[in-house]
Amino acid sequence: MESTAVRSPIRGTLYALLAAALFGVNGSLSKVVIAAGLTAQQVTVMRLAMTVVLSAIGVLIVGRRHFAVTRRDLFGLALLGVGGLAMVQWLYAAAISMLPVGVALLFEYTAVILVALTAWLVFGEKIASRLWWAIGAVVVGLAVVAQVWDSHLSPLGVAAGLGAAVAFAFYFLAGEKVVTQRHPLAVSFWASVFATAFWAIFSQWWRIDASLFTRHTSLTGALDQVAPPLWLPLLGMLVLGGFAPFVLLFMALRHASASAVGVTASSEVLFAFAVAWIWLGETLTPLQLGGAAVVFAGIVVAQTARHSPTAALEPPAIGELQLPGL
Repeated sequence: MESTAVRSPIRGTLYALLAAALFGVNGSLSKVVIAAGLTAQQVTVMRLAMTVVLSAIGVLIVGRRHFAVTRRDLFGLALLGVGGLAMVQWLYAAAISMLPVGVALLFEYTAVILVALTAWLVFGEKIASRLWWAIGAVVVGLAVVAQVWDSHLSPLGVAAGLGAAVAFAFYFLAGEKVVTQRHPLAVSFWASVFATAFWAIFSQWWRIDASLFTRHTSLTGALDQVAPPLWLPLLGMLVLGGFAPFVLLFMALRHASASAVGVTASSEVLFAFAVAWIWLGETLTPLQLGGAAVVFAGIVVAQTARHSPTAALEPPAIGELQLPGL
């Protein structure tokens, strides 16, 4: 991939911050769409299909030669698309349908701990001793947020959030270990094709009532009186909550190191809490807010514990993700 002529860390930070903000809004928007009658699987397949379409348009613009792939490429892209891209989006969608948005994200972002441990145990990377403090902070913080002594959180929602963390970690590690050799939009296209094909089988998209898209749906919470047809918030979720922030993250990685982009992108958790509070009225007790702050601090510290110069918290833009041989 061609490198940018002029790198601007400030611009990279702004791109990553905007991506985090869009991801943060997307959690609440997705919750509204799912509550309107679509399942997490159906939302996932539509989001992936939109990424296929927009990525294909992008590849046609930059040069259709980038569509070319080898058989070995296809295997790696299929693994990345299904095991990473498809599962992360589905499990997160499932988690926010049962948990407060910010809480679901806290569970998902424990992927950072899994990434650091995998890097140490499997790949032999040197890990700073502060990782163990970070792990302790995350475990204690999550216990406080979940109020394990008197929890009202859905066990299935918690399981989905932790499952998203596992898929998120795989998604990240698969892309971090190789140098990108293929145009990002092409990787985005092929990975999304396989992910879409997978969920096209299991999402039961054919059972969606077409009239649902034109049905006026309340945005609930502070926007309860606003009731646009469902296709409007759905379109916003598909484009502004999926494709756009991933592209912004890629643009950020062109200007700043992956570690810097990752730490900035982790602010998605804070945006998600703020938006869910203002929009949906999802609140936490002061004690839970304190626990969330401890978890967030642990996530950032865990990220800085890795010595790898390519480490990042938020997975690279979809196009940055490649498996060995791609």
